[in-house]
Amino acid sequence: MTTSGNIFAAMPDELAGEQFTELLSSPHIKIERIVSRGHASAPDLWYDQDWAEWVIVLAGAAQLMIAGEVAPRTLHPGDYVYLPPHVRHRVVWTHSTLATIWLAIHHNGTAADRERAAPRA
Repeated sequence: MTTSGNIFAAMPDELAGEQFTELLSSPHIKIERIVSRGHASAPDLWYDQDWAEWVIVLAGAAQLMIAGEVAPRTLHPGDYVYLPPHVRHRVVWTHSTLATIWLAIHHNGTAADRERAAPRA
């Protein structure tokens, strides 16, 4: 079955929390649109995912803190980040008045990710 749509369609006017919309899913990959407006991770929350994530900001702006880095990364439209499995990260802030639209691709990781995670003999 063929599906289509527009990544910028059906934008919510008000957001109590971030909005996650699954666009495509299979056993090995999930693609979703995330809409944020003034949202951030709780101060003590660090995401530590079993899967890899490639994310790009399509609109708005955000700051992403990655564990082990000295300063947060500020992301603007077109900026993307690849997070291998178990790379701890958190959202410091998203634009307070404009919708920040993310496209996130979650998958099992690359061959290099799996090699690094493999137990050593």
